[in-house]
Amino acid sequence: MLRLVTRISCFLALMLAASFVLAQAEFSAEVVDTQKQGASNQAKIYFAKDKVRIESQGKGSQGGGAIIVNYATQTSVILMPQQHMYMETAAKTSNQKVGFGSALFATGDVENACGDWQKTQNQGGSCHKVGADTVNGRSTVKYEATNSSGDVSHFWLDPKLRFPVKWEGKSNSGELHNIQEGAQPASLFEIPTGFTKMDLGSMMQQQR
Repeated sequence: MLRLVTRISCFLALMLAASFVLAQAEFSAEVVDTQKQGASNQAKIYFAKDKVRIESQGKGSQGGGAIIVNYATQTSVILMPQQHMYMETAAKTSNQKVGFGSALFATGDVENACGDWQKTQNQGGSCHKVGADTVNGRSTVKYEATNSSGDVSHFWLDPKLRFPVKWEGKSNSGELHNIQEGAQPASLFEIPTGFTKMDLGSMMQQQR
């Protein structure tokens, strides 16, 4: 169970590394790793006005978990359906490079997004706009970024979503597929009935 929490927390960290903008366009999408041929979806993402739900698409004992982040209250909930348990944490800004690293972030201005990208970097880095491009039939703005280690990456921002729909880098590449724009059900961002709150301190003691 501890490994499950750790894995899902990676998705939480990637979102908290983002410069998230309230009143973000509502949508859902599937995250696909394009570095692996025939790779299945890594996660499903649901965006509401000030909330986001990220579902792990893993199988077996490591799959089925989800995270709900409330940016208005700066709190998050990790759901563990197989255990019918949940854990509440405070959502703190982090630049930890896990999951998809700095590839995914929201921006307030798609035409001038380098400032928001640089907020996801621990140290330094440069960024510049390449220009208009099309990804899977959607209009985007392409950017090129170089981190402090000299690694070059590209990301494509969707003006309607104000969020990347494609990213390519040294260690990760992916796309958002099956994007569905529109209001998301409120139930997605609520703790399911019958779930018990987990005591993380007790769980750590049991692991020891």
